[in-house]
Amino acid sequence: MNYDQIFDEAIGRLHAEGRYRVFIDIMRNKGAYPNARCFHGHNGPKPITVWCSNDYLAMGQHPKVIEAMETALHDVGAGSGGTRNIGGNTHFHVELERELADLHGKDGALLFTSGYVSNDATLSTLAKLLPGCVIFSDELNHASMIAGIRNSGCEKRVFRHNDLEHLEQLLEAEDPDTPKLIAFESVYSMDGDIAPIHAICDLAEKYNALTYVDEVHAVGMYGKRGGGISERDEAAHRIDIIEGTLGKAFGVMGGYIAADTRVIDCIRSYAPGFIFTTSLSPVLVAGVLAAVKHLKSSSEERDAQQAAAALLKGKMRDAGLPVMNSVTHIVPLMVGDPVRAKKISDILLAEYGVYVQPINFPTVPRGTERLRFTPGPSHTETMMDELVAALVEIWDRMELDLARAA
Repeated sequence: MNYDQIFDEAIGRLHAEGRYRVFIDIMRNKGAYPNARCFHGHNGPKPITVWCSNDYLAMGQHPKVIEAMETALHDVGAGSGGTRNIGGNTHFHVELERELADLHGKDGALLFTSGYVSNDATLSTLAKLLPGCVIFSDELNHASMIAGIRNSGCEKRVFRHNDLEHLEQLLEAEDPDTPKLIAFESVYSMDGDIAPIHAICDLAEKYNALTYVDEVHAVGMYGKRGGGISERDEAAHRIDIIEGTLGKAFGVMGGYIAADTRVIDCIRSYAPGFIFTTSLSPVLVAGVLAAVKHLKSSSEERDAQQAAAALLKGKMRDAGLPVMNSVTHIVPLMVGDPVRAKKISDILLAEYGVYVQPINFPTVPRGTERLRFTPGPSHTETMMDELVAALVEIWDRMELDLARAA
């Protein structure tokens, strides 16, 4: 058995398909986001503008967050010291869970080391606790939700994206006494569209199903206090489990769920992905705590980000660029080919100092490869004009169709 050959062939397939992933070596400039330094492909740092960060509101740069983390570092040290059950349950963790439960109007919340882990651990554990459970999953759900459903070992039914008629057909076909769980996202980050939460909840009530919504691209971003689409649409009370991340709009790291205390107690007591993992550093938790508290009372960052996204979409459309129809803060630009998407990204970085990563399969279906822009509150109109001009020049250079509608 030639193991090296097997590994080489696996990587070779990615290169051949044009979807080999390259990690760009950058350093953000504290207090000057979206400006950063790039060390990729040349000697010494080169100034660049970041256009693809999930730190949507630049809370990772916010003075309150930085100060909270520095204070915690000097107060308690760097790490948590263990799992939540053994030495790693600090007062920062307890306080943040209270804030997150309050954010979503739930009785409890539970922290995880990432949004991926929170989805995987919660979905896999829930289904195992419900005898014969069937999970109904939107076809565009994130890989972490798919992993959790797969790891549960339960039956699953995949419904067409946001297709309520198809979902009802699947629900209706099951035995009324079968435990059911509908899993979906509020904001789908690659297309920038939104789930019909109330309509899904109507079906859940009709067919006696639990509801699980992934709000990772919406928490902090929508609602008067940043509770996500479920808060904006006044639907949080109808959702059984709300899952979110602490590494996007809140600007730090981690994941969580918010739910009834019974559900929280079951997950913390049965989920291996929670039980056997060292808890988040209290330094990180302190930073998130500051971000959550700030965004509960401040809409300034949300409003500025929404305005920036709308402005960039308009400029791209006016220039004839194939910007996709997104109703959220996500600005996806369709390319439709992995090799071209990578080449456009490379030219932007090398020649224009613009950093945006290509999005390829399996993150998106083959043939829908794209560039995904996430303008933030600090992206200026001048930056946008320079970006659009660069894209138009590259589209012309590569003889791509500017008039193509996405």
